[in-house]
Amino acid sequence: MSMLSFERKYRVRGGTLVGGDLFDFWIGPFWVGFFGITTAFFTVIGTALILYGAAIGGTWNPWLINIAPPDLKYGLSLAPIREGGLWQAITVCAIGAFVSWIFRQAEISRKLGMGYHIPVAYSFAVFAYISLVVIRPVLMGAWGHAFPYGIFSHLDWVSNVGYQYLHFHYNPAHMIAVTFFFTTVLALSLHGALVLSALNPPRGETVKTSEHENTFFRDFIGYSIGTLGIHRLGLFVALSAGFWSAVCIIISGPFWTRGWPEWWGWWLNLPIWR
Repeated sequence: MSMLSFERKYRVRGGTLVGGDLFDFWIGPFWVGFFGITTAFFTVIGTALILYGAAIGGTWNPWLINIAPPDLKYGLSLAPIREGGLWQAITVCAIGAFVSWIFRQAEISRKLGMGYHIPVAYSFAVFAYISLVVIRPVLMGAWGHAFPYGIFSHLDWVSNVGYQYLHFHYNPAHMIAVTFFFTTVLALSLHGALVLSALNPPRGETVKTSEHENTFFRDFIGYSIGTLGIHRLGLFVALSAGFWSAVCIIISGPFWTRGWPEWWGWWLNLPIWR
């Protein structure tokens, strides 16, 4: 009931970025907004194009559906619909839907008087996607360097790119990204386990407080970052993982064309080894 009372309080017009009051309404628990409309539009069109691609591709097996980018010979130009143009149209729809979702999150944050942490955080995921289908292909001069849409074909693309640079895990940005991914899992699993252990005490005992949580980590590792601090840390390591994963693929090709093990030659040439 308290949630219903709160919703009546905040469900007021205003806070929109585009469209004013035109789409400033709710359908059940979902707020619509201008960018909600554009998200739905791009999602429906993009999904229909994927189904069309499956229809002309000869298979409805979800594992084998493959919508490939244009051949390298088309460079950065528009390709015929059956030779990569479909991939280009789907990519436009995907970016339109993802960016619309960012702005929709921003508008909801404005209505609630919150900061923009959520749309900013989500934009890192969108940036990682755009780095694969726009930034890197543009830097390399052809849309054909982007990944195809399809499960097995996508996995094949990832494998081929890895072998193209011999051992992709020698990519320093990839190392940083993987480190942040594992750190995210470690930090937030510790945090989640701590909260559950405090809020689910043995039968007959009272629920524990944040002081208990802080004391546990002071005893465990000698320091507690605090209840607000762990969320700031979790956000930082999670966004860092997404950011460096985008960096590791952007630099592979446009800025480094040889095998990544060769990059570490600078380490072997340090004067300390002589």
